Amino acid sequence: MFTRNVVDNVLNNSRVESAIVTVATDLDAAASLPGQEHKAISKVKQKARAFLQEMVANISPAFIRLTGWVLLRLFNGFFWSIQIHKGQLEMVKKAATEQNVPMVFLPVHKSHIDYLLITLILFCHNIKAPHIAAGNNLSIPILSTLIRKLGGFFIRRRMEETGDGKKDILYRSLLHAVKELLRQQQFLEVYLEGTRSRSGKPSTARAGMLSIVVDTMCTGSIADVLVVPVGISYDRILEGNYNSEQLGKPKKNESLWGIACGVFRMLRKNYGCVRVDFNQPFSLKVTDCRFISAFIQKNYSCCGHMRSFSRFQLSLLILKSANKSSAIMSTHIVACLLLYRHRQGVVLSKLDVVMRALHLLGNCVNVTSSSNRNGEFTIAPSQTVPALFELNFYSNCLFHVFISDAIIAESESDHPPDGLSSLPLSQERLIRKAAGLSHFLVNEVTVAPPCQTIYQVFHDAVTRLIQYGVLYVAEEDQEELSPSPTEEPWPKKFPEPLSWRSDEEDEDSDFGEEQRDRYLKVSVSPEHQEFFVFLQRLVSPVLEAYSGAAIFVHSLSQPMAESDYTQRLFRYLLTRTERGVAAYGESATHYLVKNTVRTFKELGVLKQRRENEVTTLELSSTFLPQANRNKLLQYILGFTLL
Repeated sequence: MFTRNVVDNVLNNSRVESAIVTVATDLDAAASLPGQEHKAISKVKQKARAFLQEMVANISPAFIRLTGWVLLRLFNGFFWSIQIHKGQLEMVKKAATEQNVPMVFLPVHKSHIDYLLITLILFCHNIKAPHIAAGNNLSIPILSTLIRKLGGFFIRRRMEETGDGKKDILYRSLLHAVKELLRQQQFLEVYLEGTRSRSGKPSTARAGMLSIVVDTMCTGSIADVLVVPVGISYDRILEGNYNSEQLGKPKKNESLWGIACGVFRMLRKNYGCVRVDFNQPFSLKVTDCRFISAFIQKNYSCCGHMRSFSRFQLSLLILKSANKSSAIMSTHIVACLLLYRHRQGVVLSKLDVVMRALHLLGNCVNVTSSSNRNGEFTIAPSQTVPALFELNFYSNCLFHVFISDAIIAESESDHPPDGLSSLPLSQERLIRKAAGLSHFLVNEVTVAPPCQTIYQVFHDAVTRLIQYGVLYVAEEDQEELSPSPTEEPWPKKFPEPLSWRSDEEDEDSDFGEEQRDRYLKVSVSPEHQEFFVFLQRLVSPVLEAYSGAAIFVHSLSQPMAESDYTQRLFRYLLTRTERGVAAYGESATHYLVKNTVRTFKELGVLKQRRENEVTTLELSSTFLPQANRNKLLQYILGFTLL
């Protein structure tokens, strides 16, 4: 269970020794003189040893046992229950016992409590405590010592460059410590998102740590690795909410005093239930997923760019699996229904609501009694900006459940809500339009896993909606329908094609030709139409943010610092919300603002320059003509904003 000489083994590694010599030579030109080289190398080696002291945990079973005893009593005050599936843990324990290979746990990241929960659960079920990769923002005096005894080790969130602009090759080489842990058959716990989700949806996957794991296996240092995606769901996160950051305020640095105050504050509240779900461990070397098999086989035969891309796709696959396994909690359901099905309010007799969810959502929900409704209580979402942001956070935990169906519904938006069934829809065009929208919203959600095509996902979604009765096949309408402008593939709308959009379309261009196209109509049933509108509303806040960003881009007349542009865009969207112009107040969250800027850079709307360590944005030559900016806006507005 214990690690052996990790620091010394890493320092004696040939790659690390080479990096130390290189850094010593670069930092001290005198190192090349006789008698001075050893002194410079010794100085850099001391620096490397100091880094490694943070990058290596010092697990203490006795301390974990003591901490577990304390946490169980604290959690009894915080939560109503912590729910785990006994069969899942037995499955993990069996895999850990029978296969003599390291195991890597890859959870979604919702709260700082995630670290403690997984360690406590595994330790209580006699499964080896993992070494936990934590951000160095948690390396706080006193607290860092405790974290390291629980299995935590600290790494930089970003591989910062040195003062002269070069990459920090010394620090990068020291990540060999992770390979050493794997070589010693230790278990790891890695958070692919890198930071806690501020939106309720998974953050963008980062493949850095996973790449190290894959490299360790591909170089033959270890025979195999067992990967365990882990889903974690909270009725209510212990941090309360992230409204401060979503309102554009800088994140507060962690401190021992802040943590102590937070624990005291938590003791006065209850946060409902927590559920932790462990997926079936799978071998990174031998797996049924063709994508991962192909990745392992060609990892070292293809160019570096493709290797990086494959690892990113692998991280997406695992993160999607972990998110899919996360339980849906009562607060998620209530928040979603109130925002997108009963935004104007609903009587309790109509909505079979979980009362404890209303209690947990607190000030985010208004409960009133109406005398003209036989004294029935009406519940409605609070319309304050912080309340909408918080409800949106919990509602987004359901986003992955409905997203493919919702994009299909949104892609039908050429037809007004009062005439949804009046015109037939070409299934092929509907799927292609949905594929275009999903590519446009690539920074908001991953619709298709890497081993499945986007067209197959949407074909399944259409089939599902037909099975629900929401859509039905209009056999009598088989004539050809002319496409509307919004149905045109995105690259054809501008003089300069956006290459990132067309790759998959080319690859799967014959998908629709494999079967006869058919025409669909939306059911006239009030229940089905209500569900169809609900699906459209799920995506509407995101589209409203992007349409606002497309309007705001007209104001960019000269280059502007990216930070200033992002802040001004945020103020613009927030002002629209505060003045009641925006239909969805949650469209002004700061994470959506940052995603719109990122998407517009990837689309080629905005061109990025970096000078004197400042990133500036300006309109690209393609979008300098107002006509093309208007086309961008019209493309977004071509989808319903209900």
